[in-house]
Amino acid sequence: MSKKSFVSLLVAFSFSFHLIAQQSAAYTSNTVDYQKALSLYNNQQYLAAQSLFGSVKKTAKEELLKSNCDYYIANCAVRLNQQNADQLVEDFVKNYPTSTKRNTAYVDVADYYFENSKYAHARKWYSKVNEDALARNEKEKFNFNNGYSAFSSKQYRDAKKYLSRVETSQEYGSQAKYYIGFMAYEGDDYDQANEYFDQVSDQERYKEKLSYYQADLNFKLGNFEKAIELAKERLPESDEEEVSELSKIIGESYFNLEEYAAAIPYLTAYQGKKGKRDRTGKWNNTDYYQLGYAHYKQGDYEKAISEFNKIIGGNNSIAQNAYYHLGESYINLDKKQEALNAFRYASQMDFDLKIQEDAWLNYAKISYEIGNPYQSAPQVLAGYLEKYPNTSYKEEIETLLIDSYITSKNYKEALKLLEGKKSFENKVAYQKVSFYRGVELYNENQYLEAESLFDESLKEPRDDKYTARATFWKAEADYNLTNFEDALIGFKQFQQTGSSTPETQNLDYNLAYTYFKLKNYGKATDHFNDFIDTKKDDKVRLNDAYLRSGDVHFVTSNYSNAIKAYNNAIKLSEIDSDYPAFQKAISVGYLGQSSKKIKELEAFISDYPKSKLRDDAMYELGNSYVKTNETDKAMRVYDRLNSEYRMSTFVPKALLRQGLVYYNGNENERALTKFKKVAGSYPGTPESIQAVSTAKLIYIDLGRVDDYANWVKTLDYVEVTDSELDNATYTAAEKQYLDGNTDRAIRQFNGYVNDFPNGLHILQAHFYLGQLYYKKGLVANAAPHYKYIVETSQSEYTEEALSRLSQYYLEEKTWNKAIPILQRLEEEANYPQNVVFAQSNLMKANYQLENFGEAVSYADKVLASSKIDNKIKSDAYIIIARSAIKTGDEDKAKTAFAQVEKVATGEAAAEALYYNAYFKNKEGKHEASNKSVQKLAKDYSGYKYYSAKGLVLMAKNFYALDDAFQATYILESVIENFAEFEDLVDEAKEELSKIKAEESKTNSSIQPE
Repeated sequence: MSKKSFVSLLVAFSFSFHLIAQQSAAYTSNTVDYQKALSLYNNQQYLAAQSLFGSVKKTAKEELLKSNCDYYIANCAVRLNQQNADQLVEDFVKNYPTSTKRNTAYVDVADYYFENSKYAHARKWYSKVNEDALARNEKEKFNFNNGYSAFSSKQYRDAKKYLSRVETSQEYGSQAKYYIGFMAYEGDDYDQANEYFDQVSDQERYKEKLSYYQADLNFKLGNFEKAIELAKERLPESDEEEVSELSKIIGESYFNLEEYAAAIPYLTAYQGKKGKRDRTGKWNNTDYYQLGYAHYKQGDYEKAISEFNKIIGGNNSIAQNAYYHLGESYINLDKKQEALNAFRYASQMDFDLKIQEDAWLNYAKISYEIGNPYQSAPQVLAGYLEKYPNTSYKEEIETLLIDSYITSKNYKEALKLLEGKKSFENKVAYQKVSFYRGVELYNENQYLEAESLFDESLKEPRDDKYTARATFWKAEADYNLTNFEDALIGFKQFQQTGSSTPETQNLDYNLAYTYFKLKNYGKATDHFNDFIDTKKDDKVRLNDAYLRSGDVHFVTSNYSNAIKAYNNAIKLSEIDSDYPAFQKAISVGYLGQSSKKIKELEAFISDYPKSKLRDDAMYELGNSYVKTNETDKAMRVYDRLNSEYRMSTFVPKALLRQGLVYYNGNENERALTKFKKVAGSYPGTPESIQAVSTAKLIYIDLGRVDDYANWVKTLDYVEVTDSELDNATYTAAEKQYLDGNTDRAIRQFNGYVNDFPNGLHILQAHFYLGQLYYKKGLVANAAPHYKYIVETSQSEYTEEALSRLSQYYLEEKTWNKAIPILQRLEEEANYPQNVVFAQSNLMKANYQLENFGEAVSYADKVLASSKIDNKIKSDAYIIIARSAIKTGDEDKAKTAFAQVEKVATGEAAAEALYYNAYFKNKEGKHEASNKSVQKLAKDYSGYKYYSAKGLVLMAKNFYALDDAFQATYILESVIENFAEFEDLVDEAKEELSKIKAEESKTNSSIQPE
């Protein structure tokens, strides 16, 4: 070998040795660092370990070392909760498919999550483990950990699968049995739960938990005595929440053993279930029922009610039971309105048919006793009989049903229920109900409808008293319909019955008036005198009887007796004495005592400055002065009349009289001036016709016929050539009217109006047509004829036409048209009753148009009158009260409604009673308010709007009285039964939502809306 070769070899060897030494040093360094990293990992220094494992991996050449580094890097990431931890583990498994740590990686990650109580994460990784690759001791741990993770995640099927595998394990067996038992307990498999719990009951670690579960298990298995024993043993060692639950077990166990006194303190101690978010304990409907029933069985009805009435909206057998016993508790405390609602609710559920029937019976009986705001009492009673036709209470309920038709006063609905029922008892009831319904309609001025009901009552003459009464009131209806002949027959028939009903007291008065209308003045006088002799205590009617008696004597020219009657009326001083004073003065004149008549008329004009008869008196005084040749005085009085009463019907008469005075005094020009004034200002009136006729004579006397002809052409109501035909046509129509041939009269008067639109008798023709149509009930047909009259100049027909036309507009609810007509009637009427009519309807029309100030002003005018009856008083107070409500003056409204309540009937009375309850509610007098609502339900159930309105108020009262059941049930009933009143339904829904939201805070059975 050459030197060169040796050197070369030496160099090569030296280089190779250096290379091996370098590699050995690197390996040694990696091993040391790897061990350091492993030490850091084992000491839970995961971040430092992860960093060092990363450094080792970068220089590592061996596949095993790299895989180990990746394994620990991923494990550190898991323990450091790094975002990419799961991916690192997955990458490790993917990158090193043959690694022995592949399965271990899944187990390690799963165990880590398990040990840190992240059971859902643990389940994810346990599912990736290859169970077959695990050693035996690893399998037990795997099965327990996986099973417990599933248990904690409430995946009970998987939990039972894995835990069952270690039931016999020495290390895990006890725990597995406990959790399997608990899952059986949660799944209501109490026998299996008991079996597993018994196997671990000797172990100290489970004793504390098992004592509660075993008590509960025995309760659920019906071993109530054992449940009580176990729960009581556990009580001293329990915390507050467990004491609550154990108390519930003990209380319910005693309840099921019917040891109610023992149950009460434990049931009361229960604090309710606590939610995850809301840790405030809540009871449910069953909890309230049990405690309520326990109090009920002890006879402590107040406490029973306080629990039962917290059960809101229940719809199961427990709720039905609760509401039934709630009803019985109320009955025992004589709270019938509350009992009505409870029994009604129980009767609407069919979980227990016996309870349902008994609740129905109680509901029906109480409805009869106190009334029912949801349905009429007859409907309830009839409904019970329909549902339970074979009930042993049938005879009793049928008796109540018949009587309820009368006592409920809901005659309209009662008639519907009675239609077609053929039994004798029902026919008796039908006779009474149709009579009372007829009286209702009569009081509402619906005379035709009332008469048909009285006829219905008379078709079933079962009770003589009601036969007589229906006869009387039918006659009254005929009188108001101006069928005076029929009215007289009716009153006489009533007289022949010999009835002693209230109607008998005023029979002479009614007969007298009817004879008066028929112009049979002798009979009228007899009956007025009979009434006067027997009715000294009825001052209002006695006063009227004196007046009408005076009128009868007056029209029969018996002026001395007329004066006596008028004097009696004046002495009575019951109402304004202007009318009898005026009539007395006129009567004196007819007796030929002219100077005395003048003095009395002068005194009348002075003494009665506001009398509606003052213009009459002026006219009569002027006439009296003319008769005594005191023409200057006469002219002054006529001028005064024309000046002070421009709208009076006596103005054209006075002007005509002045013209005649001038004519008789040969002052023709002055006479023509007056006659032309009458003819031009009051066309078509009888005075204008006479003025034209007399003016014609003057023109003829003066030889100025052309002037007359030219003047007459300006008067379109004068048709000189057709006067004879005009008179003949009118007379023929009038004869049919006087003979009572209504349809012929209508036909002929229409013919006259069409043929002579400006005829001599056109005013009378329109008036009679109006009256004829009105009598037939064809008010719309009558209206144009009355309108014609009111739009022409003042006449003797104006007042009646104003009255009738205003009635038509009022019935049509055309308030704006009614008001000006009513204002004219108020101003121009001579009859006091027409003034009252105008004022009372002006207040109503203004109220409808929301002119509340005007409405109240007219109501005050009405109340100031001494001539009004209770119906008009009621209407006036109602207007004042409603206006006050609308304008927010509740103090005034309260006072006015209190007055309404004293005098009102029908709907007005229902409204007043509602406000009675309303104001008591506002004052916090909730029980008193409810009593008013109960009275409203009993006496005025026919007026559904106020019944429903009262119910909403009652619900508010009950909630203020801590009775949530009554409040919610009533509101739900309003929503269900009164859909036609949207405003009340909306109010009820709003109130119900508030209550449920509040009650849901303590009752888990209630869902807020």
